[in-house]
Amino acid sequence: MKAPALLLTALVALAVAVPAGARPTNVTDPDLPRSVPAGGGAVSVSWTDPAQFSEIRYSGNRWESARGTWVTQLATYLRDEAGQHLARGQTLAITISDIDRAGRYEPTARIGMNDIRVVKDLYPPRMTLTFSLKGADGNVVAEGERKLVDHGFLMGSNLSSNDSLRYEKRLVDDWLRKEFRDSQALTSAP
Repeated sequence: MKAPALLLTALVALAVAVPAGARPTNVTDPDLPRSVPAGGGAVSVSWTDPAQFSEIRYSGNRWESARGTWVTQLATYLRDEAGQHLARGQTLAITISDIDRAGRYEPTARIGMNDIRVVKDLYPPRMTLTFSLKGADGNVVAEGERKLVDHGFLMGSNLSSNDSLRYEKRLVDDWLRKEFRDSQALTSAP
């Protein structure tokens, strides 16, 4: 048997032998859930089709951008952090409609270097989401669409973090701090 045929046979056998759960995760997989379970029931986070996110469409390397579980990780972080900003009895529903992570995969003349994300101030993290905050009585306290962007993301204190989503998480933290400081003042007003 010739070497190419032997290699092809080995690759097919390996693909069949690898369980489906062990294959690399792709955020655009239509079989993956589009929400995270509501932790404690106060905050629900869902998202639209990640294949339409700016991160995938404009990243410079859509295959690398689609790899991993970063959408679920970011949604889980958003759910957990938002829950800490709510007053007792409030509920919050969030839908993420776009994410553009900090950095880009820039074209390079060097072979094998197209899977390196280049983080520059030209590529700030961005997120578009809609939300509905309800009070303990079930009435809407605040709602709307927010287009988040952090142009100063490289000037933060988390630059030494190894978290690949550190810039996006700080974007979420800033929004929650600003948005729900005002919302809590609305619910506590006489």
